[in-house]
Amino acid sequence: MLMSASSDFLALCREQIALLTQGLGATLSIVYLTQELVDTPSGDAKLIPMVIYPETALLPQGEETIEATAYKQLQVGNAFILPNHQRRLLTAGSESPTSSRESEIPDASQPDFKEEYLLSGNQIVLPLIYEGVMMGLLVTGRKDRVWNEHEQSQIQRIAQTLAIACILDQRRAWFEQQLHEQQIIQEKQRDLLDNLLHQFRNPLTALRTFGKLLLKRLRPADANRDVANSIVRESDRLKELLQQFEQVIDLTEADLAPLHLPEDGVFVEATIQKSAKPPLLLPGTGDKAVDCSLADILEPLLISAKAIAQERKLKLITEIQQNSSLVRANVKALREVLTNIIDNALKYTPSGGKILIQAGQEKAHFQGIVISDNGPGIPPQDLEHLGERHYRGVQAQTEIPGTGLGLAIAKQLIEQMQGEIEIFSPAINSKLTSPDRPGTTFIIWLPEVEN
Repeated sequence: MLMSASSDFLALCREQIALLTQGLGATLSIVYLTQELVDTPSGDAKLIPMVIYPETALLPQGEETIEATAYKQLQVGNAFILPNHQRRLLTAGSESPTSSRESEIPDASQPDFKEEYLLSGNQIVLPLIYEGVMMGLLVTGRKDRVWNEHEQSQIQRIAQTLAIACILDQRRAWFEQQLHEQQIIQEKQRDLLDNLLHQFRNPLTALRTFGKLLLKRLRPADANRDVANSIVRESDRLKELLQQFEQVIDLTEADLAPLHLPEDGVFVEATIQKSAKPPLLLPGTGDKAVDCSLADILEPLLISAKAIAQERKLKLITEIQQNSSLVRANVKALREVLTNIIDNALKYTPSGGKILIQAGQEKAHFQGIVISDNGPGIPPQDLEHLGERHYRGVQAQTEIPGTGLGLAIAKQLIEQMQGEIEIFSPAINSKLTSPDRPGTTFIIWLPEVEN
């Protein structure tokens, strides 16, 4: 189905008809558009006259012949179907008007032609075709003389101009419709996201409240206080991530201008007004790096890790040096990095396996945290892709859930802190590895604070 013609296209049609009238002496000119795009072999095409000169021209109506049809004034927008004997004109394809005019336009002596406008020698009918698709017809004629070869060539160029203008106009209308539909979808998605975020807040608030109530009811010496503290801490972390998520959505909407189409461009393309990238949702965004102790950062994380390891029947071994040099890091971002890598070790190590976490490793101007496991390891072909967003390699073929984002986020955060991550598989700790469980070792290096 063809889109509605724009006012710009209609203005161009009038300009081209003015060239026919003033430059070539045409006394009748009509631009038709088909109701839908038609492959050139088709002979049935319902046509709609878009621009007529003169506007009071009398034209046939319906399928009947001119003699059998009562004439009336045909205004733009009324449907018009070519009589049966003219349908062959729709299959003229890209033939020149010279070759198609005499062989395909009926003789003027036929009684079903209006002599003053439809003389075969004075009338030219050209299909508006672009890339094998017909979009309409250009009909033009004059009373006093036939068209010479030069005039026919000019009319053919006008038809080609109208065909190209029509397809560009249709593309513009199609893109505008697609953009409008996309904006509606985006609005619905935003409403859905707002609803989900709103519903997420309630259980999160309840979870945090339950953790605090549990802390109040537990005695100071109760070992379960660490679990309750972990509940409150992780609830606070979720709350902060939720707030950052909302900020990113607001910033994205502010930075991205509404999609629009250029008014004077011939190539239609969706454009974005501002080139600024929306900020990534990363923990610690906006926080400054501070001097901190790796042991202090690891302490609350190890409480949660030990609880998970116990539940999954894993042995968690820790070797933390308390008097190591301080490092320069973004605390929230570093905790996110360590959480992601420790969670991976817990997730991919099978039941009965071991995980070793060490802090206090040293190399020139850096302090390191080592996280090793004796899981299945990482194939060599996957090692070079680790850190790519959504890449999971062979793990994508397992039932273990994952998004392939944890290491990508960790790598980005460590790079922002001028640190680095090293990955070894098989693991470099021989105490954990075996032929059937090569394991993996991650080392997070962070810049050491100079004394």
